[in-house]
Amino acid sequence: MVVSSDVTAPVAKKVPSDRTHHGDTFVDQYEWLRDKDDPEVIAYLEAQNEFTENHTGQLDGLRKEIFGEIKSRTQETDMSVPSRRGRYWYYGRTEAGKQYGIRCRCPIAGDDDWTPPVLDAGAALPGEEILLDANVEAEGHDFFSLGALTVSDDGDWLAYSTDVVGDERYTLRFKNLRTGKLLDDEIRDTAGGAVWSADARHVFYQTVDDAWRPDTVWRHDIGAGADDVSVFHEPDEKYWVGMGSTRSDKYLMIGVGSKITSEVYVLPADDPTGEFRSVAPRVEGVEYNVEHAVIGGDDYFVIVHNDIRDGAKAENFAIDIAPVTDPSNRTEFLAHDPDRRIEDLDAFEDYLVLSYRRSALPKIAIADLRRIDGIPTAADFGEVDFDQELFSVGLGGNPEWSTPRLRLGYTSFVEPTEVLDLDVATGERTLLKRQPVLGGYDPADYVQSREWATAADGTEIPLSIVRRKGVDANRPAPLLLYGYGSYEMSIDPSFSVSRLSMLDRGVVFVLAHIRGGGEMGRYWYDNGKTLTKKNTFTDFVDSARYLVDTGWTTPNQMVAEGGSAGGLLMGAVANLAPELFNGILASVPFVDALTSILDPSLPLTVIEWDEWGDPLHDPDVYAYMRSYSPYENVDAKPYPPILALTSLNDTRVLFTEAAKWVASLQDKTTSDNAVLLKTEMSAGHGGVSGRYKQWEEVAFELAWILQQTGAYEPPSGD
Repeated sequence: MVVSSDVTAPVAKKVPSDRTHHGDTFVDQYEWLRDKDDPEVIAYLEAQNEFTENHTGQLDGLRKEIFGEIKSRTQETDMSVPSRRGRYWYYGRTEAGKQYGIRCRCPIAGDDDWTPPVLDAGAALPGEEILLDANVEAEGHDFFSLGALTVSDDGDWLAYSTDVVGDERYTLRFKNLRTGKLLDDEIRDTAGGAVWSADARHVFYQTVDDAWRPDTVWRHDIGAGADDVSVFHEPDEKYWVGMGSTRSDKYLMIGVGSKITSEVYVLPADDPTGEFRSVAPRVEGVEYNVEHAVIGGDDYFVIVHNDIRDGAKAENFAIDIAPVTDPSNRTEFLAHDPDRRIEDLDAFEDYLVLSYRRSALPKIAIADLRRIDGIPTAADFGEVDFDQELFSVGLGGNPEWSTPRLRLGYTSFVEPTEVLDLDVATGERTLLKRQPVLGGYDPADYVQSREWATAADGTEIPLSIVRRKGVDANRPAPLLLYGYGSYEMSIDPSFSVSRLSMLDRGVVFVLAHIRGGGEMGRYWYDNGKTLTKKNTFTDFVDSARYLVDTGWTTPNQMVAEGGSAGGLLMGAVANLAPELFNGILASVPFVDALTSILDPSLPLTVIEWDEWGDPLHDPDVYAYMRSYSPYENVDAKPYPPILALTSLNDTRVLFTEAAKWVASLQDKTTSDNAVLLKTEMSAGHGGVSGRYKQWEEVAFELAWILQQTGAYEPPSGD
């Protein structure tokens, strides 16, 4: 490696490494950057960091300004709305000057106390007990992440896990909440979650294999000093193992799932040493999840699935019910609807809550079991309506099975997040809290709207748009276009304090709901994965062209952004249409996708074959991925300014991918535009930890975006 000057990008040495599959040989010049234990690799990353800081130093004043704006708009000492669980109200709070949250509880006044305590952000609630102060746990560490935080049903024990490296390997600990003492029991290298049995004597947790796949569930006997018992192991590398329980607390559940197939095992929570039994055997291509419900006095498993019904697959999912004594005796409960993507059904003692998507928006509908004689039908579910054209809604913290009210969360681009209590019987909604935005924020100052771009194949692509009122929609404006488009993940309209620093400077923000995501249902996902993955990239490009053609912006004013699998999108777009953007921001980008998916020894690779295809064994998949994988397709062309962000300890998308991609871009670009790499040297996939550090990182990104969209021009002489 050679660093020629402070203003010249570091030049990575080339060490040819041949990779041959299916008769195709790719010469990888930068594979040597994979070894993070190599001092030369670390020196290269640090040199890139220095180059990036030197190249963006003129934005330091703007970064500080944006950080100040985020801080001034945020109520630093704050408290979440308490949620009732057993004998206590549980909540979190933050204190000014502290990086991390504090998890607390206080006792309920009585069994009929369902009204949360009045919030006073500056004072502790009466009888407050601190369960965990993350600031104390994080002392002495550059990084901190909380995994599990779960209290036993009797309220006497806390299980929690922490990661102080960023590699998502957690250490699980146990605290006696009656005495405040930590047990000597300590379990290292867990997957992050923990579930209590009903007797509060046993905790179930997961560990991962060498590919960082959660594959085994263990039972730990609190304080017994005995060896932990493996209660479930999944040997098939395609399947990820999860652990949970029903809201009724009657059943423990183990979920096993690939991207397209799942299986659920259940065990009565009061029989923790018993055997888990399968609700339905796994069938390739069939996904399902399970909840426990009591309907008409009888116990049922409610099964959300995409199995075949009446000769056709329930692509957008249907719901069956089955007696818990015989899960195979299934009866259709809610039929498949091609215009409604069912995502979940939550069961309470008196209600069933259906979560679904329609027209690229999340929605919920509720059936009040107290008013229904027998099994509910589709007509018994009433949709909860909201006035905004664009919004996000979902169930909030509802840990109690017998709650007389339902807690909802609601937000939009222009409305700060609201926590609501809904009285199902009357329809009355009580606003418990609206996210405070200091400094006189007024939602009326902003406008959100939905438009539709047309893809080359005629598919209509929904775009969600927000701008400050006064930004003329008929005149080109600075614009940030964000996309993801993978794993059936839906990126829905939501409020962001930090985004205000863009909007108030005249930048229009657009979400492109491209194929590969889940916004328009399962078919939207199926048409943006494996051998249709290129639809994701072309949808984004077509969305950008639509925004230019309709006068929203110009290529000189538009920046594209995406992270993780959305970073793959950014890399592909940079190769497909570099002329459309004046900046591309790629966070922890999955840009060396083919190299990763070819190597089953890398973390999570085999699991990913259902998403991308198996290029190791299938030549057609190899050829298809070879044609779009960003790193292999970097070429001599005029790339726009690019900023890539990665983390040294990321186990999901290795830092290597961004490092290799940037080295190739810097070597081959024919433009004078800077290609920048910024590596967090003590963080994981989610970036830095601690809210003030995160605000600094957001300010860094926004300052670069504002510069590249033309919304900010550094003062002359800076």
